[in-house]
Amino acid sequence: MSDVAQALTKVLGRGSAHEGAHHWRAQRLTAIALLLLGTWFVIALARLPDYGYTAVHAWASGLWNATLLALFTAAACWHSLLGVQVVIEDYVRGWLRPAALVVSAFIHVLLGVGGVLAVVRLALGS
Repeated sequence: MSDVAQALTKVLGRGSAHEGAHHWRAQRLTAIALLLLGTWFVIALARLPDYGYTAVHAWASGLWNATLLALFTAAACWHSLLGVQVVIEDYVRGWLRPAALVVSAFIHVLLGVGGVLAVVRLALGS
């Protein structure tokens, strides 16, 4: 790109926002976390004697299982938020874009907090 084209790009406000690398890295890290935690989750569920409330409660009452389950829930919500954000930024235009980003963030935070609280409630046996 020539110097004139670079200057024109900056003047038009179409230069880099310098946020792409962080977003890309966060999405890759959550993908790795989901791969590891998802493998643990499937193996842990397969090892349960049955899937009744008492067996799942006994399993989730363990400190490590509850912690990993809460991390799995948080990583899934964060990864989903990042992916939906990219889709909204790529395909939604005009005034609807910021509104969709706010609604998406609100829904993902709500799901994440609700999921972690459900894990805590299950682990504590209320």
